Amino acid sequence: MNQTYDIKLEIFEGPLDLLLYLVKKNNFEIYDIPISEITHQYLEYLDLMKELNLEIAGEFLVIAATLMEIKSKSLLPKPQQELEDEVEQIRKQLVDRLVEYQKYKKIALNFFRPREDIERNVFYRKLPIFTEDDYYIEATIFDLLTAFNEVLKKFPKEYKEIVVEEIHIEEKMREIMDYLKDKKYVLFEELMQLEKTRRGIIVLFLSLLELIRLKQVFVRQKELFGEIIIYPIFKDEK
Repeated sequence: MNQTYDIKLEIFEGPLDLLLYLVKKNNFEIYDIPISEITHQYLEYLDLMKELNLEIAGEFLVIAATLMEIKSKSLLPKPQQELEDEVEQIRKQLVDRLVEYQKYKKIALNFFRPREDIERNVFYRKLPIFTEDDYYIEATIFDLLTAFNEVLKKFPKEYKEIVVEEIHIEEKMREIMDYLKDKKYVLFEELMQLEKTRRGIIVLFLSLLELIRLKQVFVRQKELFGEIIIYPIFKDEK
């Protein structure tokens, strides 16, 4: 009998990562973010994460509430100066957090990524040999959610209880690794075509996220927000 797993998985990145992703994806100026549009998109991603039953940290909801507060107050007709100042203060605090987080993330990336690459090469997993024609930009969880959402739109919604039942995630993970065997990489959309139902692709996607978390596969792009490629990382048989 196969072991089952509840499909709840943790998000690998936080709400400020999602905001930065949306700012870059939409080419927004970080100091002049259109609150109404980014709030709408932010809430769409939260809805998708909830449908996938991903573990959403409370900070995601705090940021959502902050965005909605700024949006609602900004939409009031001809607000008084006091209200304008209050909206601007909340907005500035959020932007300052975003800018500070962006700086911190760049520093962390420059410091930790070289070490991670060294450890990854010293460890016991075989990595593909990359060339300039390969997909070299690491995709984020939000890149994956964006690509997955496009696939999901092709399938009608099913009853919620279908999504929250226990699923054979481990079995599906093995199927993915078997499919990747003897392949250097596979397109994200090609992998998603292995399932033909909404429930099936949800399970497949969650299994892929778990494989990423366990560092059995990693995902890359050739350009920001571009096509996603999945690379397997197999254990060395030595």
